[in-house]
Order: sequence, then structure tokens, then C-alpha cells
Amino acid sequence: MMDGYGHPGYAASLAEFGSVKKLSACGGWILKRPIPGFSSYDGMGCYPLFTCHDWSMIQSDLESVGHELVAISLVTDPFGECTSTVLEKCFDRVLHFKDHFIVDLYRPADTFISKHHRYYARKAGQDVSVECTAEPERFIDEWSRLYGHLISRHHLTGIKCFSRQCFAQQLRVPGIVMFQAFTRGNLVGAHLWYKQGEIAYSHLAAMNPLGYELMASYALYWYAIEYFSGKVRWLDLGSAAGVESKNAAGLDSFKKGWSTGTRTAYLCGRIFDRVKYEEITRAKGIKATNYFPAYRRGEFI
Repeated sequence: MMDGYGHPGYAASLAEFGSVKKLSACGGWILKRPIPGFSSYDGMGCYPLFTCHDWSMIQSDLESVGHELVAISLVTDPFGECTSTVLEKCFDRVLHFKDHFIVDLYRPADTFISKHHRYYARKAGQDVSVECTAEPERFIDEWSRLYGHLISRHHLTGIKCFSRQCFAQQLRVPGIVMFQAFTRGNLVGAHLWYKQGEIAYSHLAAMNPLGYELMASYALYWYAIEYFSGKVRWLDLGSAAGVESKNAAGLDSFKKGWSTGTRTAYLCGRIFDRVKYEEITRAKGIKATNYFPAYRRGEFI
């Protein structure tokens, strides 16, 4: 059984957004979601990444679930053992979605962390101390308050808001690692990661206003790189948030400064019932768009 994003507990944490369904052949998980205003359903890979233990079996799983769904969409794990060529045999659409910044921890940190980031990490370290938290689930209230600041700051909606109930489950998923940032004994920020084998994925980070002022994010990332060195081979720092985020350039620059390179996450989509798909899209007044499925346009912006 996989830890982190591949663990059934992580999929279960998203159950308020759809029925959790296992793809038995590949070992991944999806959400079967009702399409508002219709009696039909579609499928969605668990947010933010779909991961599984046998990518070669996805085609078999899609054939098995297709009769239940109008369409399915998912964002691939950048470290998944698949290529765009393989994915194109399974899906109607395979789009270069985002480049995730990654860290090869076999390289010494002083050879890739930018001069800018080293400076601000040292500066933040004068006021902020970071520690790895034992039993992250004990800090559900503190984490929820921090994440509330992120929701307000970036006007997050939908699945990206991650309810308290959702977090209560995510903080118990095997592979979870929580780092907390303090100043004078007061919590100002935290960063959640999921460790899966030789990879640690940056899940979510949040700070309160003082944490932003003290640039606690620099201290948190610096600590994470030191902590995971010798424990995993790779870090996935993710990419800019949202499909059309106004903060994308700044976040990309921030993550690039810690990284050794990038890997691609693909957006994959497949229509199982084209007649119903087009009917729903027309009914919602959706015109030409690259968004998939078209009738859910804007869901993750």
C-alpha cells in the first residue's frame, strides 16, 4: 500500500467532494462526482495529483469504470512511471499542464539554492525557528487557523479550501510530515509534506500575517531540504497555484530558487459518453474552451 497521495486515507479525506472509488488494476483512486443539474456523474483524480503503483494498468481501469461516467479528468504525478505517449493511448486529451519544480537531494544544497534564497533563509532564521512536529493530527486546530489565513489571502474556493474534517483525516495519513515555524514561542507558519518512497511532495504551506512579515516560508523550505536530505532522493515542490493564478510568476520564482529542475504534470481527460458530454456543455452555455471537462470550466481557477 502506498503512503501519502496514494494511500486510501488521503482519497477518503476528499469524500465530501465525491464518492471515493479505487481503480483496482493500477491501484489509484478517483472521485465519482455528480454533475450539478444532471443525473449523470463524472470522475476526477484526487486533488492535487493522481498517483498509482502500476501506470500500465490505467487503460484497463478506464474500460471498467467508463460505463458509470460521462468523462474523467486527472493530473498526473510528475514522478509517475508514464510518458505522454503512453497516456495518449488511454486518454482523449493529454495536455502539458504544469511544470513542477523538483529537488535532487543527491546534490549538495549549496550548489542549487539561489543566492537570493540563501540570504533570506538566513535572515528569516534570525527570528524564526522551525521544528518537525510529532503527531501532526494533534495540531489540527492550529493548522486550520493558519490555513484560514491562506483561504482569505488568496480567495480560495471549492476543493482547495480543504475543510477541517478533511484536514483531520489528512493529518493521519501515513507519510505525513509537518514542519512548524515559531517566533518567540508563537506559531506563525507550517508546511505539510507527504513522503512516498524516495519522494517527498510539498502538500500545503500556510502562514499568518506575522509569518509573511518575517518571511517564514524561507525558513520552512530551508529546514525541509535539510530534513529530507538522506531520507529521500527527490522533493516535489509543486508549481504555481491555480490554473490562472495572478501570483503564478511570483510563486514560480520562489520555488525555482530552491530547485534543481522540473518535471511535467499532464492534464489527462477522456470522454466516455460524448452525446451526454455535449448535451451538458450546451446546456451550460459553454463555448470553445481548452478546459476539461468543459462544463466544469473555472472550477480550479
